[in-house]
Amino acid sequence: MSTATLRLAKRGGDGRPGPAWAAPALLYFAALALLPMILVVGLSFCSWNGLGDPRWIGLANWRRLAGDPQLSSSLWHSLEMSVVTWLVQTLICLPLGVWCAGRQRVRAVLSTLFFIPLLMSSAAIALLFGALLDPNFGLAGVIGPWLGVADGNFIGRPDLAIWAVMSVVTWQFVPFHTLLYQAAARQIPAVLYEAATVDGAGRWRQFFSITVPQLRNSVITSSVLMLVGSLTYFDIVLLLTNGGPGTATRTLPLHMYATGFSSFEMGYASVLATLLLIAGTALSLLVVRVTGFRRMASDREGL
Repeated sequence: MSTATLRLAKRGGDGRPGPAWAAPALLYFAALALLPMILVVGLSFCSWNGLGDPRWIGLANWRRLAGDPQLSSSLWHSLEMSVVTWLVQTLICLPLGVWCAGRQRVRAVLSTLFFIPLLMSSAAIALLFGALLDPNFGLAGVIGPWLGVADGNFIGRPDLAIWAVMSVVTWQFVPFHTLLYQAAARQIPAVLYEAATVDGAGRWRQFFSITVPQLRNSVITSSVLMLVGSLTYFDIVLLLTNGGPGTATRTLPLHMYATGFSSFEMGYASVLATLLLIAGTALSLLVVRVTGFRRMASDREGL
């Protein structure tokens, strides 16, 4: 890199990376994220069936939100899925990630098995669990009576279908967040555990007094990814239940898809997409605000 380029990349002559280093990422974000978002927001003020030219209709699509009979239930299902999957995945992934950070051979083998769902596509997972949850030919017919469901029809009952979907989603994404915690746990200085052992702290005390505080940044990052990402769960719901039975598993992304690609109301579907964008951004900012993530310093400072 030439001297002129380095001088341009620096900020204030202090040697720190400046805006020039971020230019490629900013251009990538603008082209593949910011521009499509602007187009979707603009389309929400138009009437368009996917063919021809969009026609400007002002706030007509936005006024439809108040009279949409599916909006409240689909929004509730999305929020319910976000909170439940976040809680369950965190309780599973954090201790599992710490356990996988061990150096024993058996842990390396089991960690490899745990990460298999991460290698499968959402479509393959939905088809796999669709077969397993089939009450006539799948595993659900066998374990159903043990769980109080005599016919094993987990995805055919309105009160159980959403829980079946959330179980599949949790199974799919546990490996990813476990990997985050595993990587973070391996960065915790061993000297902290050595000092705690000298002081007489047991494994549980070390976990809650050293491991969990040191993983705070990772917990927040993982939580943001879970909460915001769960608002966009779509493919598994579509292939596993298609929003049924009835509207028991119709989430907001699925409602948006059905509106846009089944009813060909692209303008109102853009309103729903904009609503998802606002909800995801607000939720992310709320987590950052509540946890004080912006004010965090390095956990390893002084070590």
